[in-house]
Amino acid sequence: MADKVEAGKAYSLKEAAELVKEITTTKFDSSVDMDIRLGVDPRKANQMVRGVVTLPNGTGKTVRVLCLCTPDAEAAAKEAGADYVGLDEYIEKIKGGWTDIDVIITMPSCMGKIGPLGRVLGPRGLMPNPKSGTVTMDVAKAVKEVKSGKIDFKVDKAGIVHASIGKVSFAPEKIYENAREFVQTIIKLKPAAAKGTYIKSIFISSTMSKGIKIDPKSVE
Repeated sequence: MADKVEAGKAYSLKEAAELVKEITTTKFDSSVDMDIRLGVDPRKANQMVRGVVTLPNGTGKTVRVLCLCTPDAEAAAKEAGADYVGLDEYIEKIKGGWTDIDVIITMPSCMGKIGPLGRVLGPRGLMPNPKSGTVTMDVAKAVKEVKSGKIDFKVDKAGIVHASIGKVSFAPEKIYENAREFVQTIIKLKPAAAKGTYIKSIFISSTMSKGIKIDPKSVE
C-alpha cells in the first residue's frame, strides 16, 4: 500500500487526506498525525510557537477530563462533561501516582495547591496552563471546548509542531478540514522575529503509515 506514496512528491492537502486513509492497514482506528517543520529557533523566547486550536470535526478521541475546582463550580463542570470533578481528594490521588486522565482544567485560585504536583504532572504534559486555556475562571466552558476537539500544541526543540488531528475512520473531507484549520492556526501565530521560510515542510501520516509530504501552498 505504501507504494501509492511517490517518494519526494508533494501532494495537495486534499489528496493527502484521501491517501492517508488508503495506505493505513491497521486493524484499529489509527490517529491521523501532522508534523509541521517551522523556520523558527525555539530556543529564543520571541520565536516560540504555541497555541490552541478547536478542530471543526473533533479529534475522534475520548478525552478524559479532570476538573480541579472549588465546590461552587463543581455542578457546572459536571454538566459540561468533566469525567472527574473535585479538588483535595484528587490532589491526594495524583500525589499517590494516579494520572489516568488526558487534560486537567482548574481555576486560578486552586493553582497554589496544584503547583507542588508539577513533578508528577509536568513530564506527562498534564500541568494546567493559562496559555492553553486550562487555568480559567470559566471551567465549564473550558471543559466543553476540550471535549469538543480543542487541542493545544507547541513547537519542539527541533522546530517541529506535532499534533493528532483526527482518526483514519474520518471521511477525507473531515481530515482535510481539521488539517487545514490546524495549519492556518500555526500560520497566524508566525512570530515577528522569524525570518525566511516559516512553514518549511508539512507531513501527514497515520499511526503506522509512511509520512505523506504536503505542498504548503495547497493549504494557504
